[in-house]
Amino acid sequence: MSTNFITPIQRYNSSYQADKIKNQAVEGEVGASTFQGIFKDAIQNVKDTSKEYEYQQYLLATGQTDDVHNVPIAAAKAQLSVDLLVQLRTKALESYNELMRMSI
Repeated sequence: MSTNFITPIQRYNSSYQADKIKNQAVEGEVGASTFQGIFKDAIQNVKDTSKEYEYQQYLLATGQTDDVHNVPIAAAKAQLSVDLLVQLRTKALESYNELMRMSI
C-alpha cells in the first residue's frame, strides 16, 4: 500500500502555457486572484473564529461545558485573526500608496 504524496513533474507545453500565463499576467488575473484569495481567506478566518468564540461563550454561559479554558483560547484566536486582517489591510494600503507615488 504505497501512496504517492509527490505529484510527478508534468511536461511543460511551452507555446500554449507560456502564452496563457503571459496573457493572464498582462491582464492582472494571476496577481489579482492571489491577492483576492488571501483577503477572502483572512475575512473568512475572522468570521469563523468569531463564531467559535461566540459559541464557546454560549456554552460557558449555559453551563454546557466542562472545559472553561476553551473560552479564552477562542478569544485569543479571534483577536489574532482580526489583528492579521488589519495588518494585511494596512500593508495593502501602504503598498497602494507607494505605487501611487511612483513616477513612470
